[in-house]
Amino acid sequence: MPWGILRAMPPSSQLARVLRTIGLVQAVAAFAWWAWWGGRAPFVAWSGAVLLLFLAPVILAIEFVLLGVVARGDKDVPRASVGELGRAWLGETGQLFRVFYWRQPLRWREPDDYLPADGAGQTGVVFLHGFMCNRGFWAPWMQQLRARGCPYLAVNLEPVFGPIEEYAALIEEAVQRVTACTGRRPILVCHSMGGLAARSWLRAPGAASRVERVTSIGSPHHGTWLGRFSNRPNGRQMRLGSAWLRQLERDEAALARPPWTCWYSNCDNIVFPPSTATLDGADNRLLPGIAHVDLAFAPAVMEHTLPFLSR
Repeated sequence: MPWGILRAMPPSSQLARVLRTIGLVQAVAAFAWWAWWGGRAPFVAWSGAVLLLFLAPVILAIEFVLLGVVARGDKDVPRASVGELGRAWLGETGQLFRVFYWRQPLRWREPDDYLPADGAGQTGVVFLHGFMCNRGFWAPWMQQLRARGCPYLAVNLEPVFGPIEEYAALIEEAVQRVTACTGRRPILVCHSMGGLAARSWLRAPGAASRVERVTSIGSPHHGTWLGRFSNRPNGRQMRLGSAWLRQLERDEAALARPPWTCWYSNCDNIVFPPSTATLDGADNRLLPGIAHVDLAFAPAVMEHTLPFLSR
């Protein structure tokens, strides 16, 4: 361990095991298909094997089609063109393989959390990932902050399919650790479901006064149309207008909220209709033409957030 750095690394990742299993099943299925058909119908053998290996981009394409249909009813956000949706699909496909087949299943421990012994006086960051993700999601952000010497901590919101409110203890511990390192209130940077986890934690007495600000990126603050297809506890909570979201809004009505920036896109293939990723009273910022995962690594999002760390 490098001298002066306190490690808060989670000991394991349930999500990493799930993704490794999925990748292995895909690889075995593709090989079995190729072996079965290879001697009789080479075209069928190769095309089937490729489809099995690259099934995820096909599912992404279906999501973009659904987005294009459902978003027609969202009058508050400019409708994405077919060209924008196509380019967003290409960008998201690249992110899919980087994030879900490499960083999260195989490299989720890297980079390590950075809580330097001489971090006093700096503003640190707590990273909260989204549904079916782990701390490996934030690798590009963590690399940027480590190069700048900014303290940060990224948690694994697990169990993967647990109720969102049960992640509050993990967030509380992360906020306390970063605050102890820096002596300052941290910034929360949240992607997707992570924004809802932050809002749930902020219902705790005094929580809002212990964070400097919150940035949510593609968070389903009012739910998402795709939530109807999930029967997992956190998936059900993210359905459009769910009882859990309505209760969250009622609880928040009597509470203060820290300064909040919401990034959203008209090409978000997971959180749609697009305006569901906005919050009343927040600094809502539209980035057109960028898909759900890709949005978290958009230069504009990083460039807007990083300057707050030097204040």
